Amino acid sequence: MIKAKQIQKELKLLSNPKQAKILQGFFKTGPGQYGAGDIFLGVKVGPIRKIALKYQNLDLQEVIKLLPSKIHEERQVALFILTEQFKKADQIKKKKIFNLYLKNTKHINNWDLVDLSAPKIVGQYLSDQPRKKLYQLAVSRNLWSRRIAMLACFAFIKNNDFKDALKIAKILLKDQHDLIHKAVGWMLREIGKRNQKIEEKFLKQHYQQMPRTMLRYAIERFSVSQRKKYLKK
Repeated sequence: MIKAKQIQKELKLLSNPKQAKILQGFFKTGPGQYGAGDIFLGVKVGPIRKIALKYQNLDLQEVIKLLPSKIHEERQVALFILTEQFKKADQIKKKKIFNLYLKNTKHINNWDLVDLSAPKIVGQYLSDQPRKKLYQLAVSRNLWSRRIAMLACFAFIKNNDFKDALKIAKILLKDQHDLIHKAVGWMLREIGKRNQKIEEKFLKQHYQQMPRTMLRYAIERFSVSQRKKYLKK
């Protein structure tokens, strides 16, 4: 039986101290920063994806052993494996993966980990399910739970289902963290790609309350004159 330890060994063989140092800075791992304490091996995303595909059938209990790791790439490969398994799973297993994911949100604790997994697991699962859990996540004190709530909506947005994304965005309008500002602005921009009228309706109601970063992300695809109009106001 394949064990989580085999994946850990393969990741360590690919470690790159120089790249690790760059990533430690990029993902804000210093004291008091959002990624404080996160340890990087310096393995790039491509090789991590390859390992995840190689071990995509790893038993769930072994996958979960990787999530509490202090090493970023170990958590990352675990989430790649979970997304692969979720894609091919029946409804019973999808529910199991969804529940395991929510039980381990404290370990899904950097923006790249959230972004690669929340739409593909939380969003996909809730596409045809009641979405109450999203609203619980959106008001959490935990930064990453709030980002999960917003990013999960990407799965709905791709199907032109904007209702919950707009509601979650409204809840997060006054959030204090830059990573939430970026997430909300990004999802509003994605809505605008599909229906700019709906995005602009939301913006006209709320843009004066929005942090500058959130607004800039949301209007990134607008014409120069439109962007100036919103930013001047």
